[in-house]
Amino acid sequence: MLRCLIVDDSASFLDAASSLLTREGLAVAGVASSTAEALEQIELLRPDVALVDVSLGTESGLDLARKLAETGYDGAVILISTRGEADLMDLIAGTPSAGFVPKAELSAAAILRFVDGA
Repeated sequence: MLRCLIVDDSASFLDAASSLLTREGLAVAGVASSTAEALEQIELLRPDVALVDVSLGTESGLDLARKLAETGYDGAVILISTRGEADLMDLIAGTPSAGFVPKAELSAAAILRFVDGA
């Protein structure tokens, strides 16, 4: 079973996304609401995929994606946002992420499209 970490600064989104993905057959290994918490959770839980919000309050999910690549995280990083891909295409292209999923389209199927071997 694919194990996910969800990183978002909205507690209500974390709850909703966790419920949705669990219902659809993914294991939500944990959640984080900041870069520091995400890095700690990645190290501790070693999830297969990290779903990272592009905007983490005053922090950047894009920077977190880069830090994860620098630390040697071997899971997939999928960026998520309430904004559409067209608005973020240039920013996303400069990151080591596996892909992008708008929050409105978040699903296990959308995640699996970006995860090798799934």
